[in-house]
Amino acid sequence: MGKMSLKIALPKGRLLAETAALLKRAGWGLEEYREKTRLYRLHSETIPGLFAKVFHERDIPIQVAIGNYDLGICGLDWVEELLAKYPSSAVEKVKDLGYGAGVLHLVASKANGAPASMDEVSSLAGGIRIASEYPNLAESLALNLRLRQFSIFPLWGGAEVYPPESADLALVPGRKRQRLFDYGLASLGEVQRYSAFLIANKDRWQSKDLGELASSLETALAAGDLRLPAAEVAKEPVALKARRAGDVAGDTVRLALPDGHQQQPTLDLLNKAGIEITDYPSPQGNRRPLINLDGVTVKVIRPQDMPLQVANGNFDLAITGRDWLREHLYQFPSSPASEISDLGFGKVRIVAVVSQDMAVSDIYGLRQLIGEESKSLRVASEYVNIADKYARDNHLGGYRIVPTWGATEAFLPEDADLLIENTQTGRTIAKHKLKIIDTLGQSSACLVASARGEASPGKRARMDSLINSLRMAVEDV
Repeated sequence: MGKMSLKIALPKGRLLAETAALLKRAGWGLEEYREKTRLYRLHSETIPGLFAKVFHERDIPIQVAIGNYDLGICGLDWVEELLAKYPSSAVEKVKDLGYGAGVLHLVASKANGAPASMDEVSSLAGGIRIASEYPNLAESLALNLRLRQFSIFPLWGGAEVYPPESADLALVPGRKRQRLFDYGLASLGEVQRYSAFLIANKDRWQSKDLGELASSLETALAAGDLRLPAAEVAKEPVALKARRAGDVAGDTVRLALPDGHQQQPTLDLLNKAGIEITDYPSPQGNRRPLINLDGVTVKVIRPQDMPLQVANGNFDLAITGRDWLREHLYQFPSSPASEISDLGFGKVRIVAVVSQDMAVSDIYGLRQLIGEESKSLRVASEYVNIADKYARDNHLGGYRIVPTWGATEAFLPEDADLLIENTQTGRTIAKHKLKIIDTLGQSSACLVASARGEASPGKRARMDSLINSLRMAVEDV
């Protein structure tokens, strides 16, 4: 294979093992691309000029479309999610790689009165609420179904737990031939089939000689299936016996608990408060655990989604991070979601980060450098609204916000100039040859509720009892 200058975006997560096996078989020389690697930047040992970077899968179509990368490997679902909103994006779908197959299903509750097919969706009374981490595809589907009134709940994940109380429908990923869903949901139909795809920037695909590299993948695929133990499809969902949160009394308190790394400290605090939670954290991924409090139901959702869901009235109380509440309030200043108690755990700093090679030590130096170079600053962050306010407040000139979905350290310095990130110790930031130049504030877990305070006396009493129990547990730490 001849010398070239080529940049490719590779996925972390669900597609990593099979993609790594494919690239190894194709002789790309990216030996450090493997499971549990902490490296984001990779240089080929066999192909001169080949540079790879590892991203959250959802970021890859965007990075390829804007021309930061010539090629990318990701699920077709995220490609179609981008094209649903930006159909003229410069993304070329080059090759179906055949692994990572799945289906986006539109699902609804099996309860009486719920639709049983796509054709029955339009018969739902009132505005139809659709929850999904694929909001663009969900909106496109609603328009194709000719729904007169609908609203889309954009989520970071876990959409399957929202129907029937918090949404009427959900657009969720599953597997081909999967028929059954947890939580009493049924598929109304398949919306999008997907698998891993090789994609390219359209301009680069036409102007660069990428065919030889793409052909090496064709040859590798022809050698046989990529069957790896680490990439096996998960088992069928186990039937869960957690209490249904639907059809509960009007004075039932709806509590949202976080998924992810905050589950164990949340459980520790609840236990300290004398509150028992069954199947949380859950080996089967149960998002409706049982709680030993009468008149209280629990759902497990993403902390990023909690402030908006509390503001919308889908939950009465939620345990999330102060950083995500702040992010929400910057976008919706009049939101009723508000902090009612600091829970003390999950402490992090929100920091401004640049490459160690950038000759600045603080935000004032960065501002001066921008002025001297007359450049537009690229600011990458999961905290889109916090990053935007920080850039405006610090007069960082003609900046551009680059939304990310994880692995944010990978963006510096090639794809962003400034990163707004959270950190506990700063060690991970230093490990990636980055440095902190400013601290925006502190964050920890907090209890969030709606400031509207609309609740029956019975519900208010249950909420106050739960709030006081948690506060006493925090004070007793």
